[in-house]
Amino acid sequence: MSDAERSFEDLERELEQLVARLERGEVGVDEAIQLWRRGEELYLACAAKLDAAEGRIEELSAGSDATG
Repeated sequence: MSDAERSFEDLERELEQLVARLERGEVGVDEAIQLWRRGEELYLACAAKLDAAEGRIEELSAGSDATG
């Protein structure tokens, strides 16, 4: 399943777990770099989902303003 298909909560959970591993320092340099890259991917996927949700909310608000 691609990140685009996963829920925001699932992506956020994976990102939090990844950050915790990095903070604990339990990985070597090469793995830390891979985790950092994955973290960037997860962050961008989360941000995209939040932007999409904000857009839908704005559309709904505009629609209710027009009918109200």
